[in-house]
Amino acid sequence: MKLADPARLEGIPGLVRCEQFDREALGELVTEMTHTVYPHDQVYGQTCTVQAYVDCPPDEVFRYMANPLSLIEWTYSVRALRPTATPGLLVGVDAGGTPIYCRTESCAAARTVDYHCAWDQGDELWMVYLNRVVPAEIVLKRPGSIVLWTNCHHPYYDANPFPELCRDPKREWVGDWWPLFYAGHTLELANLKAILEHRHRLGLPPGPYLTDAPETPKGPP
Repeated sequence: MKLADPARLEGIPGLVRCEQFDREALGELVTEMTHTVYPHDQVYGQTCTVQAYVDCPPDEVFRYMANPLSLIEWTYSVRALRPTATPGLLVGVDAGGTPIYCRTESCAAARTVDYHCAWDQGDELWMVYLNRVVPAEIVLKRPGSIVLWTNCHHPYYDANPFPELCRDPKREWVGDWWPLFYAGHTLELANLKAILEHRHRLGLPPGPYLTDAPETPKGPP
């Protein structure tokens, strides 16, 4: 049996442990911390997390999300992804024509899928979308998956670090939308859920299902 060494915890402020707080004191503390309404910044200021149940096996959800081309299907505006000269790095555009770079890092054993992205340039991928697929059988005792998606408020959201790369002076900066990230990501996660549940219900592989873009006609020589 192991015990915590009290000497190693002394002097650390703010710890809440049963040795210092009995159940009555704990009840008073958590009641004081619990509110009917919370300020938006308190909940979504530094991080923004959305989650959803998906009626699709976790391995299929992971396989779909680990393919970065799936972003073309389930995100609101990431389109036309194609390889760059850098291995593993893709570049596409969003609905406003902004170049968006993306590298996917995934771990099948933990079912994590992280999208490292950035607008305008691919050297510093600071927009990081952290995803984990959890078997619903373990946590809800039902088939399917729980998808957890977290973003962190990187300092670059506050101001464009590469303004010289912006080709449209009227373009809004992605960070201006941070207060709406929860709602926007909830909509995109609903897209993911709808696509995967539809295909699973029909017995289809998860995809993505893509076609080649038509070639742009060449002008006169």
